[in-house]
Amino acid sequence: MIDLHSHTDRSDGTFTPAELVGEAVRIGLHALAITDHDTIMGYDAAVPYARDAGLELICGVELSTKYKGQSIHLLGYFPNGGPSDEFRAWLEFLLESRRDRNRRLISKLQSLGLSITLEDVERHGRTLTARPHFARVLVEKGYVKDIQEAFDVYLDESAKGYVQRQDVPIDEAITRILEGGGVTSLAHPVRVAKNDWEKLAGYVSDFADMGLRAIEVYHSDHSPENVAYYKRLAEKFGLGITGGSDFHGANKPAISLGTGMRGNLCVPDELLEVVRAKVA
Repeated sequence: MIDLHSHTDRSDGTFTPAELVGEAVRIGLHALAITDHDTIMGYDAAVPYARDAGLELICGVELSTKYKGQSIHLLGYFPNGGPSDEFRAWLEFLLESRRDRNRRLISKLQSLGLSITLEDVERHGRTLTARPHFARVLVEKGYVKDIQEAFDVYLDESAKGYVQRQDVPIDEAITRILEGGGVTSLAHPVRVAKNDWEKLAGYVSDFADMGLRAIEVYHSDHSPENVAYYKRLAEKFGLGITGGSDFHGANKPAISLGTGMRGNLCVPDELLEVVRAKVA
């Protein structure tokens, strides 16, 4: 069993890189990909722990992109080591875009009468401060009862406090990953078009033309019907298959590393070889 989608506290997870490696070893994973948002610092920090534990560690990243006005998450994998220096520099540009959004989000929340500062949130965010860290502060200050309510009322895309960040076009993100030595996979496609099969098929066709290499068929949010359909899409467009839990620790407590939501996930080992075979 492997897990190709996980997050550390270097983005919006709660496990340190060392803790995440320890959990992977405890549950018997054969390989783990760390796919933090817009950064590979969690992977870099985890490398010595994985080496000492004998765990195969894969460098990954999750990017927020835009296509036809819709937010699309893209996974990038670098199975033969880390990405190029040019790709690392580009990630620094994306992190600065996040910082700008965070400053604007603080201003918006303050305009709604909430006493919250960027310093409050960055104490939780470390390398990358994201909306789950804002949610934790809102809970701590008593503005909401839990993280879900924080998103529903203030932080979700339809909520009154939401502030749009400058997502990159998906074609640019795909090109950057490929040129950086990586493999691209469409993350949790159920969130792209729900169960609108025709719309999703059109998107995947477009993305494949741009250089998409794989689809995340296995995910904690995917039903058996989803999995079966995404497999057919991958076959139709000549794409590989990836899968992972999307583990975030306490920020998504219902999801377990390796096994997903209430044991609905088991990613076969051979998918890692599929990823390697898709490197350009």
